[in-house]
Amino acid sequence: MTIAIDFDGTCVVHDYPEVGRQAKGADKVLRQIVAKGHRLLLYTSRSYGKPLDDAIKWFKNKDIPLFAVQKHPSQTGWLSSPKPVADIYIDDRALGCPVTMQDGGLVVDWYTIREMLEFQAAL
Repeated sequence: MTIAIDFDGTCVVHDYPEVGRQAKGADKVLRQIVAKGHRLLLYTSRSYGKPLDDAIKWFKNKDIPLFAVQKHPSQTGWLSSPKPVADIYIDDRALGCPVTMQDGGLVVDWYTIREMLEFQAAL
């Protein structure tokens, strides 16, 4: 599967344009997702320049490979929508996405995400 991942409030606590502290469990669960053969597509409001580069660097520093950034590579020939094609979207702003409080803000609850993916047999 291709899994679109938001960044601020999802992988890290909101602190834009800085990179906030890591959401607890994010790196471990993201590595598990990749280890199961799924592809991560970074889908973020950090659209260009240093803010986007910092997000990409966060994944690289955590040894979490990204399949794509902002757009699924295969959609350029048949779809002009700015929304990337993915099988699952993990985003703190998505209705039903489990969140928890961390460092005074809401952030994705990666422990519950892992359970949800295990239930769907994706992990």
